Amino acid sequence: MPETTPRGLTGLAFGGDYNPEQWPEHMWQEDVRLMREAGVTMVSAGIFSWALLEPAPGTYDFGWLDRLLDLLHDNGIRVDLGTPTVVPPAWFYRAHPEALPVTADGVRYEFGSRGAICHSNADYRAAAANITTRLAERYGTHPALALWHVHNEYGVPVSACYCDSCAAHFRRWLATAYGTVDAVNEAWGTAFWGQRYAGFDQINPPRTTPTVGNPAQALDYKRFADATMRENFIAERDILHRLSPGVPVTTNFMTALSQCDSVDYWAWGREVDLVTNDHYLITDGRRTHVNLAMAADLTRSVAGGAPWLLLEHSTSGVNWQPRNPAKAPGQMARNSLAHVARGSEGAMFFQWRQSRRGAEKFHSAMLPHGGTDTRVWREVVELGASVDSLRPVRGTRTEADVAMVWDWHSWWAQNLQWRPSEDHDPRERADTFYEALYDRHLTVDFAHPEADLSPYPLVVVPALYLATEAAGNNLREYVEHGGTLVVSYFSGIVDEHDAVHEGPCPGALRDVLGLTVEEFSPLLAGERVRLTGPDGGELHGDVWTEFVVPRGADPVWTYADGLTAGRPAVTRHRLGEGTAWYVSTRLGADGLDTVLGGAAEDAGIAPRTDLPRDVEVVRRTGASGTYLFAVNHTASDAKVPLDAHGTELLTGERAAGRLAVPAGAVRVVRLDG
Repeated sequence: MPETTPRGLTGLAFGGDYNPEQWPEHMWQEDVRLMREAGVTMVSAGIFSWALLEPAPGTYDFGWLDRLLDLLHDNGIRVDLGTPTVVPPAWFYRAHPEALPVTADGVRYEFGSRGAICHSNADYRAAAANITTRLAERYGTHPALALWHVHNEYGVPVSACYCDSCAAHFRRWLATAYGTVDAVNEAWGTAFWGQRYAGFDQINPPRTTPTVGNPAQALDYKRFADATMRENFIAERDILHRLSPGVPVTTNFMTALSQCDSVDYWAWGREVDLVTNDHYLITDGRRTHVNLAMAADLTRSVAGGAPWLLLEHSTSGVNWQPRNPAKAPGQMARNSLAHVARGSEGAMFFQWRQSRRGAEKFHSAMLPHGGTDTRVWREVVELGASVDSLRPVRGTRTEADVAMVWDWHSWWAQNLQWRPSEDHDPRERADTFYEALYDRHLTVDFAHPEADLSPYPLVVVPALYLATEAAGNNLREYVEHGGTLVVSYFSGIVDEHDAVHEGPCPGALRDVLGLTVEEFSPLLAGERVRLTGPDGGELHGDVWTEFVVPRGADPVWTYADGLTAGRPAVTRHRLGEGTAWYVSTRLGADGLDTVLGGAAEDAGIAPRTDLPRDVEVVRRTGASGTYLFAVNHTASDAKVPLDAHGTELLTGERAAGRLAVPAGAVRVVRLDG
């Protein structure tokens, strides 16, 4: 079995992407000297280097990479070595222009960026396998090698191609998945609009049509595109396993819902030896540290709860958003250690030295344009020392309090055209539910809708438009056995083929929720509805309402106005030993918190009134002990209660009673016992 941790690392990983090919070789010695000063333990290399490693077909130049790996090894720095298959060389595209992807409109992309790949193209697959084989044969046993890094950020910027090669591949994929074209017709509902196919040869990708195409076909094409990228990853991974046994293989995910929507990370998490992730703050006015926590929790969940690795984030500003502010003093360390709190085995950056040329020259780096006499550099050196002091947490696991159900296939299906309201955004619901749980100081595991939910007293379902029969049964059994469930509107509606479940909505979830929905009643832009509840309380909803009919559920909040006035808006259903709540309108964070407060009480989860807002407390536990991470995202000093004495690892001080956490700082206590 391959290892699941970077080979040769005894502490946490600290470093970043190293692209020395952008610089004269005489600078490498200076780079390595500064890496040692900063406490760098691992760098990623070779990710974009195919054109240098194979400057012409079948002609190889490994000398520079030999010298680089030897230099890093001599200085005690481990290497995450990339297969450079995200950017084939210009000569490859000149020989194989059909390997460039084609849009649904029939436009073929040009060479000159990155990730411009038709993943069905046989010539690309052969060339990728060849360069991967050459690298594995040469460096598979190199003493600096810690980890293999296949490709780069699959799904970004292109996941699907619509060319003729992909059409042929799609037909083969459908034949394997369905067996017969009649089964495809049944699954896709091709009787509608006369779309029936008489043979697989008649089926094409869902290219641009005069009006909306077949949604089930579009959903299957998303699955196909994801599976095709994964086929290519697996092909490279298997070469590396064969020629470089014992060295773990990964590829860098982008699990944040704000950054990638084309990859089913539940499926990908099963294929890598170590889950790694890239995360960049989205500066859109939201509380960026909440998005960070959510991405880290989701990444850990994709890893099955095991430790994972933050392979890229930024030291300060990025370069690809409309506005790219710098991080505040101390924010780099706080962001980095918040990832560690939620399971990362280190903190890596893009990139080591800031580029002078190319598209990312204004993206921050560990070593900025200004050199070592800069705030960013001083903070990098300080962070390196902090990461080193946390080496005891390596191998421990983050403890979660509750679970959130999430499914990429449901997200894909929900986002297809012609839904009841374009204002209903599954990502927005996931963000808002997560933020409400975060503000209750609850650590969240994410779970597939068919996964075992029994460890969690509370499970929330922010958006599950597509719910299989198995998922519905799973959620019902969870509640029957004592769990508390909270489900948001427009969930349980269709099956895996985007077909509405037989009978009244919410289809797969009507039994567990104890209700039916007669009709959806989305609101117009700017419309709001009032809800009245226990003790005369009032909440407000927007975007969505429903005509809910209780079938065993009890109304908790009722619509006070609008078309649904007098109808239940929020219900609670006692089923077996547990309860299931349903929220049929879009509540803001405050309203959602009110509902979650009732559900948390059902689940036996006491409120954390002893912690200020935006001070997060997370635990990691393992053979080496229990570690309490306290991350203060506020501008005021905070006090965090401790349930045991311990030693604070960043300062070496003893801690007891109430832990002082300065404004903007992080403290990590190894608890006694």
